[in-house]
Amino acid sequence: MAHSARWVHIDRDAAIEPGGVSGLDSGLHYLDAEPEEIARYVLVLDAINFGSGWFDTLRLPEGESGTEAMTRALTGHARARGGTWSPDELRSIEAEEIAEVLGQDPGHELMGLYAEGLRGLGTWLDRRGALEVIAEAGGSAQRFAEMLALGMPFFDDIGFYKRAQITANDLVLAGVASFGDVDLLTVFADNLVPHVLRHSGVLQYAPELADLVDAREPLAAGSQMEREIRGCAVHACELLADGLGVAPRLLDNWLWNRGEHPPFSELPAHRTRTVFY
Repeated sequence: MAHSARWVHIDRDAAIEPGGVSGLDSGLHYLDAEPEEIARYVLVLDAINFGSGWFDTLRLPEGESGTEAMTRALTGHARARGGTWSPDELRSIEAEEIAEVLGQDPGHELMGLYAEGLRGLGTWLDRRGALEVIAEAGGSAQRFAEMLALGMPFFDDIGFYKRAQITANDLVLAGVASFGDVDLLTVFADNLVPHVLRHSGVLQYAPELADLVDAREPLAAGSQMEREIRGCAVHACELLADGLGVAPRLLDNWLWNRGEHPPFSELPAHRTRTVFY
């Protein structure tokens, strides 16, 4: 994809400053509980870790991104009740309940998608514990990501597997999984990492694509423009990570967290309504 891309070009001479924020924020995430509760919380969080294309239509606290606001609400919910939803509760959850937890309109399209994603997680877990399903991956992040993609359509992001991979990584960062191949994961291709790469000079957009993104015009999910942005971001980060001598998952953390702050947060990233990021 990167070799034949029409709309996106990788500048192989451009460099990225190493370092930055990585890992999970213990203040923002529910990490002060028993391992089983933490693991299920991570699965719940990542089951609805999508929706950036709708974030500009949500009620968000001043100064918070959509991802931060959703995470803070889910963490508060888990702490208040001593744990997140059980598999039985997940299988019957409706948009009204998730909307109440997140402080959103229950009629919003994204709340329906979130409820669908959580019901899918409940069905996938069946009556197994979160640690039990982690163990079924046999110590492989790639195998765990494959299990998610095969088990739930919202994770079956063919060619990228962003959310399946990031879930495996988040479980490691939360201290409840140990995967020997975790450093083989790619970056988690969304809209924010390529946005930072673009404004750092690594990715260059053709004028037509740049105009659409800068005008905040939506790009269709699965369109050539949208896939080239994500595909070139993955390939560029493989090259950058190799040059820096770090795992792509660490580079992803650095870039994503930079994207949450100025100057990157003041500029428009591409917008796509999709369940994959």
